[in-house]
Amino acid sequence: MDRRLTLMAVHAHPDDECLSTGGVLARYAAEGVRTVLVTCTNGEQGDGPGGVKPGEPGHDAAEVARLRLAELRASADHLGIEHVELLGYRDSGMAGWSTNDHPDAFANVPLESAAARLSELMARYRPQVVVTYDETGGSGYGHPDHVQAHRVALAATDLSDIPDKLYYTAIPRSAIKNMAATLRESGIEMDFEPGDDFGTPDELVTTVVDVSPHVDRKLKALQAHASQGENIFLLRMPPQAQQQVFSHEAFTRVRSRVKTPAHEDDLFAGLR
Repeated sequence: MDRRLTLMAVHAHPDDECLSTGGVLARYAAEGVRTVLVTCTNGEQGDGPGGVKPGEPGHDAAEVARLRLAELRASADHLGIEHVELLGYRDSGMAGWSTNDHPDAFANVPLESAAARLSELMARYRPQVVVTYDETGGSGYGHPDHVQAHRVALAATDLSDIPDKLYYTAIPRSAIKNMAATLRESGIEMDFEPGDDFGTPDELVTTVVDVSPHVDRKLKALQAHASQGENIFLLRMPPQAQQQVFSHEAFTRVRSRVKTPAHEDDLFAGLR
């Protein structure tokens, strides 16, 4: 691989690429940056055709995986992602589900094994920037696969010693409060009431990237994951709220080999 600027995003399931990084993937792809999406699981524990939930009669994990991977390819096309790499691990399901105990579930895969595979991809693509979740799986989400993706990305970064910068996705608490206020003004109540401790403390956010020109592409990518539409609250928001929520993406910079300002508006600050 040549030394083009390269962004690698490490995500747990099909559709995760959209919510926290769809904008930066679209923006940097449009700028000519090589974009690489690594999806760790096949999403077997998502909703099946017709909205059949995991554990309900008629839920076929293999069929769900086939459908979700097809949706992932469509999403990647909308975002302009250049390379999609599938690790192919089994979806562990939400925390506390019996599927957490399956020996092949991603959360149970030996860390060194998965990290070695991701390290090989880093050696192939040589990303200067890697983005993944924090130790809670992303602003306190706690999904076992998200937590494992964090561990694997961190271990692979250490093992390969290639990325110059490592970021965690962030959802600033102030942005969540602003979104809730916008929705209330539109007469819409959120599916849940975010507490004061939900999201990323604003003081931990180092990087906010303007992706407003790419909101439409991010929305189309989200809509491509139609089988999971019932679970994507953001798709049910009015257009003005979607524009507000999707126009910026935030991150916490946790490692950098290059000199950077305390607060950035570009994941590649210091690299170009």
